[in-house]
Amino acid sequence: MKLSRRTILQGAGGLAFAVANFRMDARAQTSSAAGGSEVPPILFVHGNGDYDALWITTLWRMESNGIAHDRMMAINFTNPNARTDDTVEQADRSSTEDQRRELAAAIAELKRRTGVARVALVGNSRGGYAIRNVVKNGGGGDVSHAVVCGTPNHGVFAFDDLLGSEFNGRGAFLRGLNEGDSEVTPGTAFLTIRSDGMDKYAQSDGRFLGKPGVPTGITAEGPELKGATNLVLGAIDHRETAYHPRAFREIYKFIAGREPSRIAIVPERSVRLSGLVTGTPGGVPTNRPVAGATVEVFQVDRETGERKGDAVYRSTTAADGRWGPAEVEPTSPLEIVLTSPDAPTTHLYRSPFPRSSDVVHLRAARPFGPADKDAGSVMIMSRPRGYFGLPRDTVLFDGHEPADVKSGVPTDSTATLRFPASEVGRSVVAQFNEERIVARAWPASENRIAIAELTY
Repeated sequence: MKLSRRTILQGAGGLAFAVANFRMDARAQTSSAAGGSEVPPILFVHGNGDYDALWITTLWRMESNGIAHDRMMAINFTNPNARTDDTVEQADRSSTEDQRRELAAAIAELKRRTGVARVALVGNSRGGYAIRNVVKNGGGGDVSHAVVCGTPNHGVFAFDDLLGSEFNGRGAFLRGLNEGDSEVTPGTAFLTIRSDGMDKYAQSDGRFLGKPGVPTGITAEGPELKGATNLVLGAIDHRETAYHPRAFREIYKFIAGREPSRIAIVPERSVRLSGLVTGTPGGVPTNRPVAGATVEVFQVDRETGERKGDAVYRSTTAADGRWGPAEVEPTSPLEIVLTSPDAPTTHLYRSPFPRSSDVVHLRAARPFGPADKDAGSVMIMSRPRGYFGLPRDTVLFDGHEPADVKSGVPTDSTATLRFPASEVGRSVVAQFNEERIVARAWPASENRIAIAELTY
């Protein structure tokens, strides 16, 4: 068992359905890095309300360091959102036991496919709960390494009420995981990665819970575990604890036992993209497939966002919700148009994809709301793998810092602009640090929303 230590690195920064949603693809590798056959297979676990697509850049970086794609897997929990009370059934939400069962099935499947005895697990946020739960309460002997990133291991809050919430440090779930002198399970090497005060779910004040001035009973050290290797990566945010390049370095080093040969993603000559269309019934994100959705893929001009010819791919999803594969140029930005039942037509603008992926998942934009009623066009800038930090980051939307992004601890992953009808069709630049996406404004009158979705 690893002895607990703290290293501070400064700087900014349905069970059967679950099995069907493990993504594996035995693509040939283009990286010249040394092979990673001695590295255990790795299973990636997403957080609350999320999906496996958030691991795309991590998977690319692993591949670029010689880890074969068929020795990695990312789980899609059927219902990724937690229940309000873990003990009370709630539509389209999951309990901690639901997630433990789905993760245990994923571990068994990865072991079967690779023929190994033990695998490594890497999770973000709530995904770390599932990892700790499966290691402690069924399957620990199958897990060689457990990396939990930004996981609120002692709760998002520690209150005497709301004891049914799995995020309550005084509730039964976390008390059960944390009991004893050591908070990790012997036989599995544990690593925690946390922020130095910039994680919105590890704050001593309840302002991010809608209770300003109320002590949460939690500090920035909340994600650490007694008995684990505990790393602090400076001013990264809650999601960056898993998806930032600096987090990748620590994940790789802990599992492989050596430094990665590169942090940059090695591009492929030929790129094929595919994924899953999912929905939000009743406003709750799920990872259940959506049938009858049309997906179109266009290559666009990097300076104007205008389409360069006809669609390079077009199809309608069947019952499994899958789309692709679409063959695209690895240097071309894309517009992916999702026409999904009972949702706005969504125009997703993306940076070039340097490598192939089968986790390019699509969810339609949220419905138009009261704030949109007079808008000729609505556009959203989205960062799924992190938050916008001001003044930490350069965040510019149509040439200005977004008015709906708050300064200080990063809490916002989206920004919204609304344009008059006279500006429909114009180009809009979304800039986050070095990533730049040019999108087009589409008419709200046609029930269309544009999203500039950042990859990094």
